[in-house]
Amino acid sequence: MSTVTLVGSRLAEPGTEFIYEGEADACAGCPYRSQCLNLSPGTKYQVTSIRENAQTLECAMHDGGVRAVEVEPVSVRANITSKGAFAGSKTSLPGPCPYVECPSHEYCEPDGVAFDEEYRIAEIVGEPPHEVCHLDRSLELVELETDE
Repeated sequence: MSTVTLVGSRLAEPGTEFIYEGEADACAGCPYRSQCLNLSPGTKYQVTSIRENAQTLECAMHDGGVRAVEVEPVSVRANITSKGAFAGSKTSLPGPCPYVECPSHEYCEPDGVAFDEEYRIAEIVGEPPHEVCHLDRSLELVELETDE
């Protein structure tokens, strides 16, 4: 289900994905707070459309101002423990990984997913891109639903 919100003009393109980080200090006293701060912090969203005839509004955080858009939460591709992993089940990430050069690192520590939260598996993608897990984890690459 889409939500109307305000995003920086540079992000206001269909297909743009971003992680909503929540309120910034500069948002205090802004007259558009209720239109901007209506998303779930830490969730990954995709701009699905730009509201027609919407004007660009001044913003203390975005130098080009903000525009009204429709967004939807998007799934996040992640590595999870393969034991018991099947579409529809709930899971959480196995934990941080210090091996930043590993081809799977972006899936072991994906943006928009917290280590202490559970997420529903939308789809099993298959084998992770690494050949060997340096933490000796048995992992499966999946799509996680991040919407609530």
